[in-house]
Amino acid sequence: MVTKLDRLARSLPDARDIVAELTARGVKLSLGGSVHDTSDPVGKLLFNVLAMVAEFEADLARMRTREGMQVAKAKGRLRGKQPKLKPAQEAHLVELWRAGKHTSAELAELFSVARSTVYRAIQRAGPDPAA
Repeated sequence: MVTKLDRLARSLPDARDIVAELTARGVKLSLGGSVHDTSDPVGKLLFNVLAMVAEFEADLARMRTREGMQVAKAKGRLRGKQPKLKPAQEAHLVELWRAGKHTSAELAELFSVARSTVYRAIQRAGPDPAA
């Protein structure tokens, strides 16, 4: 039972391979409530047409997404996830870490971030230039 054909496979060749394997095992394919017998020519034709349409729709969605991202990037609106800490805060965090007075867990709590954020900030800062 598959609710939508695009959930079965990402491309037409993949869908064909999956259905060929299922047919060899004697499994009937149910797409959205209707059963398709892919062992006869008409069922195979119908499945291929539906799979081609599903792949076409997925390709259109990917193309529109890429176009939208290019437009947003051109307008300067595609920035991704914003950093949790401002550059000055990150520098202060690294300075406190290098002073050796706080653990990473204490710094995480102090700056209201996860420990992984503390570790990444320290890693981005690189080796201690004073050392």
